[in-house]
Amino acid sequence: MKREAKLSSGPDVSRLPPHASLTGLSKPTLARLAKLNITSKFDLALHLPLRYDDETHLYPIKDAPDGQHVLVEGEVTECDIKYRPRRQLVVHITDGGGALALRFFSFYGSQVKHLEAGARVRAFGEIRQGFFGAEMVHPRYRIVHAGMPVAEALTPVYPTTAGMGQDTLRKLIERALVSEKLEETLPEDLLKRLKLPRFRDAVFFLHNPSPEVSQEALQSRTHPAWRRMKFDELLAQQLSMRVHRERRRGLGAPALHARGDLVKKLLTALPFTLTGAQARVAAQIRDDLTRPHPMQRLLQGDVGSGKTIVAALAALQCVENGYQVALMAPTEILAEQHYAKFAAWLTPLGVDVLWLSGATKKSERKQLLASIAQGAAPVVVGTHALFEDDVLFRNLGLAVIDEQHRFGVRQRLALRMKGSLANDGAPEAPAQPHQLMMSATPIPRTLAMSYYADLDVSVIDEMPPGRTPVTTKLVAETRRDEVIERVRDACMAGRQAYWVCPLVEEINAGEEGAKQPVKKPGRAGMEALQLKAALETYETLRTDFPGLTVGLAHGRLKAAEKAQVMDAFRKGEIQLLVATTVIEVGVDVPNASLMVIENAERMGLSQLHQLRGRVGRGAAQSACILLYRAPLSATARERLKIIF
Repeated sequence: MKREAKLSSGPDVSRLPPHASLTGLSKPTLARLAKLNITSKFDLALHLPLRYDDETHLYPIKDAPDGQHVLVEGEVTECDIKYRPRRQLVVHITDGGGALALRFFSFYGSQVKHLEAGARVRAFGEIRQGFFGAEMVHPRYRIVHAGMPVAEALTPVYPTTAGMGQDTLRKLIERALVSEKLEETLPEDLLKRLKLPRFRDAVFFLHNPSPEVSQEALQSRTHPAWRRMKFDELLAQQLSMRVHRERRRGLGAPALHARGDLVKKLLTALPFTLTGAQARVAAQIRDDLTRPHPMQRLLQGDVGSGKTIVAALAALQCVENGYQVALMAPTEILAEQHYAKFAAWLTPLGVDVLWLSGATKKSERKQLLASIAQGAAPVVVGTHALFEDDVLFRNLGLAVIDEQHRFGVRQRLALRMKGSLANDGAPEAPAQPHQLMMSATPIPRTLAMSYYADLDVSVIDEMPPGRTPVTTKLVAETRRDEVIERVRDACMAGRQAYWVCPLVEEINAGEEGAKQPVKKPGRAGMEALQLKAALETYETLRTDFPGLTVGLAHGRLKAAEKAQVMDAFRKGEIQLLVATTVIEVGVDVPNASLMVIENAERMGLSQLHQLRGRVGRGAAQSACILLYRAPLSATARERLKIIF
């Protein structure tokens, strides 16, 4: 945990050059500390342990329990390098009452010399019963003399990096604790009311906890000392968010007055009326846009609640004032859907909507970039391509980011900074454009207010009329035949269905008993495995449903092929669509009323929520079936039930 510098009454390390307080250390050591985000003694003091080892109790070898980490001591009786089944160092020790083998598969020549017969060794590790008796594999050890006392506190194990050993870290941290004041920052009455220890006491305790303290309380981080660290960390986060919010209010932004002409025309032309929730959040955004400082608002609403039309109304308010709008989405499918909707709504009003993605042809892209730079493109919709260096806006007034959690902080910032760039001959650009972020991932309001303390939050808590709740069912793989029958019935009744195939086979599991470590495939490998699963399921379902038209969509299809498949599904030409998670966002087919998700237990709740949102978009009763492979643990079952 790293606290904000201003929470400490010690030196303000943020104003000092990097490593200014870390004197007497070599450049390699400073570089390794920097990898751990340690640039000061204060950082060292706040570099807290991951876990603890108990080296306060020395077990006789014959009484040491198997299967847990223990400390033993004995005299070396034999030290040999063996070559079967592979090169290893085996050291035999005894304390007179029992014997133990220490086995090292990776070792240096100097270790052989240190561990020669007659040396007294204290080793810490897990005892296991091997083919030749009790042994420790790669224990932590040191040479000692008889009667040397054991540690009085639990041994901290710190997060580290290559080349930075635990002993070195412990010594550096011990020195930092002695030199840093770590003075109290919270008032006495607050400490008493919340039953929190003093800051210095909490830090010292966590680096040197007593062996009498509950290991469970330390590992679960429920001990009062950990509670104090959590409190300070959350306080620092909230203070930094508040500072950021105040700084943003000091920046300039275009005051986009609510002229209302285009907005009224759009509302009149819509085939539906805004819900009360949509009207409420639209009014909040409209008011924000009239202010001369940047709007930073998170628009949260369930899948299908109507966030896009709210964003379109905000876009028109921006266009009415002569400024440009950029709408960015994380996938081409979702971005294309936004483009289609914006074009259908805004083009009849005389507002041009342009499309820009990574797949845009070079010649077309050059023309599009020129239009954007000249301000001839009022609204631009696209993917990550929008924040590339060669995309320059003449006067960006509003940036809309859908599924904002799918973008990194720097990516969102890169798009926002487009409003600070002025081209030759362009009027002076505003300091910052307004920013509207949208998310369908359900976030409890209290968490949203805490995590997004620098944002204003609007929630669409009402679904449009005619939408029916989606029934979610958790079904074991053994009932697959029943699920297939339900899919057949739905499609024969004139409805459509999705069958989602995440990764279903173990990743490079290899043959049973393989001793080589499993190498996890990269992104391309994962896509290939997903595609294999989808292709196999597609062929199986085509056989199971000879009377139905089955389609296939996956991430490796070319953009044109993917668009063709999705268009056929929208038109009803495909009754059952087998797909990977490529359909997670951006697919809107009101006639699709059933979704089956295989191996749902392997997927995140946010992803399941997004996938489920592809059904229930029409008036028909819809269902989402989560297929799982048994056995399903109680924890996994409870996790999946959260989405019900």
